[in-house]
Amino acid sequence: MTEMVRTELSEKGYQVIANVLTTEECDGLIRRLSQPDVKRSKAGARHLMSIPEVAKLAGDHRLADVARAALGADPVAFRATLFEKSQQANWLVVWHQDTALPLQQRFDAPGWGPWSIKAGIHYAHAPDWALSRVVALRAHLDESSSENGPLRVLPGSHRFGVLADEAVYRLPDEIPETQCLVGKAGVLVMRPLIVHSSAKSTAAVLRRVLHIEYADSMLRREIGLAVA
Repeated sequence: MTEMVRTELSEKGYQVIANVLTTEECDGLIRRLSQPDVKRSKAGARHLMSIPEVAKLAGDHRLADVARAALGADPVAFRATLFEKSQQANWLVVWHQDTALPLQQRFDAPGWGPWSIKAGIHYAHAPDWALSRVVALRAHLDESSSENGPLRVLPGSHRFGVLADEAVYRLPDEIPETQCLVGKAGVLVMRPLIVHSSAKSTAAVLRRVLHIEYADSMLRREIGLAVA
């Protein structure tokens, strides 16, 4: 699996791995993330690494081994987010790259910024050399089908580095999109710089995804990644 993960991510910027978790684990996470102590918004919940069950999953060898293969180094989970799409919160996301990282403190360095503060945590848009040492694993707690607003990607677009907004908007005309259809308990592995989007759902079913981000352990020390 190690070589397959590296090859797929290098060429396409994403990979789907079926049945990484069990359906029982997915249902347990859904129940836990529905508890009152989890601060929710209409679209899901952020800053979930403080939830023991989420932190345990992030450190589970099944996910950690995939992250290690992707990064080529020991991985450290630093951020977890629940994305929940429903008929009540049927949002769409335009084409974009994930370029903001949570940091322990603000600093001045080329390529970093603009800066912001969210829930007391410093965030900065990062340069491509740092983002190339990050990978996201999206654990699907529900099936992601063509009807419930799946993630859409432009394969190979991660190789262009950090793009200006105008370049991102033009890219869908140049690269055919792919829908990332993932069964319940499957995991989508993706590079943060792959250009991606998400359409609205056309079905009355939930689409819940636990998005966990990992960095190589050296990067976390080099830039002072915060846990969120």
